[in-house]
Amino acid sequence: MDMDAFSAVHSPDWQRLDELSARRRLSGEEADELLRLYRRTSSHLSTIRSVAPEGALSAALSMRLSRARTRFTGARSNFLEDLVNFFVYALPAGFYRVRWLTLAVGAAFILMAWLVGAWAASTPAVISAAMGSDAEIQRYVEQDFVAYYSENPAASFAGQVWTNNAWIALQSVAFGITGIWGPFVLYQNAMGVGIAGGTMAAYGELDTFFAYILPHGLMELTAVFIAVAAGLRIFWAWVAPGRRTRGAAVAAEGRSLFTVALGLVIVMFLSGLVEGFVTPSPLPFWLRLGIGLALFAAYWTYTLVLGSRAYRAGHRGDLSRRDSGDVLRTA
Repeated sequence: MDMDAFSAVHSPDWQRLDELSARRRLSGEEADELLRLYRRTSSHLSTIRSVAPEGALSAALSMRLSRARTRFTGARSNFLEDLVNFFVYALPAGFYRVRWLTLAVGAAFILMAWLVGAWAASTPAVISAAMGSDAEIQRYVEQDFVAYYSENPAASFAGQVWTNNAWIALQSVAFGITGIWGPFVLYQNAMGVGIAGGTMAAYGELDTFFAYILPHGLMELTAVFIAVAAGLRIFWAWVAPGRRTRGAAVAAEGRSLFTVALGLVIVMFLSGLVEGFVTPSPLPFWLRLGIGLALFAAYWTYTLVLGSRAYRAGHRGDLSRRDSGDVLRTA
């Protein structure tokens, strides 16, 4: 087929379709004409794709049809409206759904970290195995632990912490279906915090440990707990899907709780700012801790107030029916 000849014959119809699609208001006759031209151009596109599916003309007609379809069906949604729905309904509802499991995961973490810390503080061999020689341990306690938070520029350090922690949170949700990855992440973090705390306690620096951990750690570790809890919810949907098929249950939980993962990127960004700019700052401890507590309280207020309202209104953090698709009814 001669594409140039085909385009020359039908280009008046395509141009008229563009003209009608661009108008703010259409009369009844113009709306009918728009639909007729849309169907006609769709058949032209099918003909072209049968000959040259990847050609420039095929792409141009696809764009024309897309604009025309938006004109007579309306735009899918408004970006600002989607943004408001995400932050006011979907995200707080997702956080609210995992609130109790978040607290349970946090309690397990604290118990594990405390046991490891107590074991390390009372067993020098554990500290030596984890930290190295006496000289290396002494340097860690007296210099390295505190220097870690200020050895790099605050902005770059905050960015590094944010990307690393956000990546861990996304992994905990995405790989949560395994039932192993989340607890493994929790175990790794508990071991790290426990060994560090135990080492500092053994050398009489436990107050320094808490002074540099608590301002950012309250929110940072809570975000890890939320991610692990969301991953475990996806895993449980696979284990016990209820009346839904396993595929439908996992899909629904995955869509709903990946909303949580996206929200945690923002939470991790805020905790990264605290870790990069507040934790190593010369501000008094009470003020640094107060900033960390304010962020921590803001999260739980957002979750328990907005989240409970959104949940009672029927929101679960999932996509809308239009975006998620139809669900096969089961007995």
